[in-house]
Amino acid sequence: MNPLALNSSSQTAAYLRTLPAIRERCGRVHALAKEGKLEYFEYHPEKEADAAAFCVNIMKRDFGTNFASIPPHGRWRHLDAGLSRVEPLIEKWKASPNPPDVKETARRLIDLFLVSVLLDAGAGNAWSFKEEASGQSFSRSEGLGVASIIMFEQGFFSGDSSNPYQVDAEGLSRITAQKVASAMQVSDSNPMVGIDGRSSLLINLSKALKASSQYFGTAARPGHIIDFLDSESIAENGTKRVHIFALWTALIDGLAPIWPATRTSLGGTSLGDVWPCDALKKSIDGGAYQEGDELVPFHKLTGWITYSLIEPIEKILGWKIEGIEFMTGLPEYRNGGLLLDLGVLSLRPGVLDASLYPDPSSGIPKLLPSHPAIIEWRAMTVIELDRIANEIRKQLGLSAEQLTLAQVLESATWKGGREIAKQKRPATGGPPIEIESDGTVF
Repeated sequence: MNPLALNSSSQTAAYLRTLPAIRERCGRVHALAKEGKLEYFEYHPEKEADAAAFCVNIMKRDFGTNFASIPPHGRWRHLDAGLSRVEPLIEKWKASPNPPDVKETARRLIDLFLVSVLLDAGAGNAWSFKEEASGQSFSRSEGLGVASIIMFEQGFFSGDSSNPYQVDAEGLSRITAQKVASAMQVSDSNPMVGIDGRSSLLINLSKALKASSQYFGTAARPGHIIDFLDSESIAENGTKRVHIFALWTALIDGLAPIWPATRTSLGGTSLGDVWPCDALKKSIDGGAYQEGDELVPFHKLTGWITYSLIEPIEKILGWKIEGIEFMTGLPEYRNGGLLLDLGVLSLRPGVLDASLYPDPSSGIPKLLPSHPAIIEWRAMTVIELDRIANEIRKQLGLSAEQLTLAQVLESATWKGGREIAKQKRPATGGPPIEIESDGTVF
């Protein structure tokens, strides 16, 4: 069953932490779906064109025919929800008595974007954040983004009292769930899902930054990943080129200690966002099975960080990140919800126990991230995002170079998943399957 001839559990563990493994293993699950062999979902490929058309309408509404103007999927948009915040912050630094150079500006943005993504797991339907300066209120990803940039400006993540605009191991080590809750305006009347989990990620990040000076420098800051990438770069015609694998390796290795200890391990290596797929295991002939064959990697938060860091690296430093085509769509509930709400996927009737429906009248199940139905859903989402992106390009007459997957995620599938959810469930705008989030996966 293993086409790559991985001869030991340690080799398989190393492979499952690579970018190509995500698409390859999810592709195995998708192949089962085409044969009707998933345990929880039925697959309706004839609905993909309709899903793409739904997305195309959103893209034309928001961008007309100027598809080249679509920004890549990244945290920058959420930090600028309602008004521009990142560029004014950069200008503020430039006007300071001791302005940072371009590299330090990039380091600060990497610091900000990385912690902001780690705080970005689903907050639930009830929480919102009110920005005092603008008087605006934001929920979900935008609320978490706005809260995180305000916390950053206040020095919440910095251990250096002379410079609030950084994230370092010392500052992170002082974080508590209570401090995060207070900074994010969490209360009994404004509850947030997974506050302990997302706080733990930040506390664990402190340890990870200290443990990997090759990526994060002796200052133990996420932003020093810039210096590692510089050492991996190739200078050509005045431009530095860095391969996506260098950035991915730094993040997948450097951030490995932050994930919960309860995650899947193989060969003594904790794998992070990697899960066993029951349908995949059952499809493997017993004699051909090798340890780890049933495991499917997603690495959603690492992927979200990667997409988010590419933009400041290219925009601020002028570097070129190569190999972005190896990046996948993000397997989370907006992209995945689009597939369910538009009929590309459907739950098999009666496949989930009635106890998994907290409110039977809603028809919405609530599942743990480890539930085998969630593993199938996420794996299908990765491959379907590729397929729907191709269908969108076909309908618009564009190539993959003219409309990248990152642009599709930004302008179409993620936004489309949110909008169809609001249409179908106006009271909550929640997904068609609720995730019992601990703040460390979605």
